[in-house]
Amino acid sequence: MKLRIPLLLVAGLCLSVSAFAQSWPTRPVTLIVPFPPGGGTDAFARPLAAQLTKQLGKTVIIDNRGGAGGTLGAGVAAKSPPDGYTFFIGAAHHAIAPALYPKLAYDLQKDFIPITVIATPPQVIVVNTQRVPVQDLKGLLDYVRKNPGKLNFGSAGNGTSHHLAGELFKIQTKTFITHIPYRGAGPALQDLIGGQLDMMFDGLGSSASHVKSGRIKALAVASAKRAPGFPDVPTAAEAGVPGYEVSTWYGLWAIKGTPPEVVERMTEEVKKALASPEIQHNWTSAGSDIPNMSQAEFTTMIASEIARWGAVVKSSGVKLE
Repeated sequence: MKLRIPLLLVAGLCLSVSAFAQSWPTRPVTLIVPFPPGGGTDAFARPLAAQLTKQLGKTVIIDNRGGAGGTLGAGVAAKSPPDGYTFFIGAAHHAIAPALYPKLAYDLQKDFIPITVIATPPQVIVVNTQRVPVQDLKGLLDYVRKNPGKLNFGSAGNGTSHHLAGELFKIQTKTFITHIPYRGAGPALQDLIGGQLDMMFDGLGSSASHVKSGRIKALAVASAKRAPGFPDVPTAAEAGVPGYEVSTWYGLWAIKGTPPEVVERMTEEVKKALASPEIQHNWTSAGSDIPNMSQAEFTTMIASEIARWGAVVKSSGVKLE
């Protein structure tokens, strides 16, 4: 009997853990998106939330918390209860932030549990042709060099990948374009479309529909190959700026302390969602590949990205404005 009691307890515990994972969720799940609606993170978070709602049978809610280059929302997420009902959708910006913000309210590697990358669209150079009368990247470079300091570019905020993509472009092309930070890519895009901005170095996910409608013009993608769904948009190398590559990505995290069985279940559900025809169609339309990355691979990637962007920030001399 002495040997059987622990075994029964272990068996019962395993059954209760399994039952908990299968019964979760019993109420709505929240995905904190640290940017205003209409940006790149939002462009992938909303379709994913809709697909997860179908799969889980409970509403998956998007909670937009914009500000401070995405760090404000990340701080809110880090302080959320780790009960399995709050998750965080961050981006490449959050691997850049540690090099620019000396006192973040969170630690990306300590306060969150990486789940997986959900989308990997390239950065794209887009212009409002009513303000910038060019049709290709060569034309843009000629215009910028003839009109130094005249053009501006908007970003999702100081220290975001949009910002650094612009700074890197300026360094590589030896040009000057004034940076104007916004509280997210969505508000910046609205000003670009409305004619208050000249151009952006945007994630293709948020620009995609506006490029297709003709509201803005895509001159090049900052990737090694052309983007899915956009075969007519050349790479920067093809358009005349070899070596200009800026990758962007969006990922899903759980809050540290979230029950491991919930993390495992969410991992399985996201993998299933990314394999769905609806998501695959949406991602291709937004110029993204379909990621297939394990938790371990994502964890390694985050460390690598923090180191890589830290070096870029240091070498570029970018400072918060």
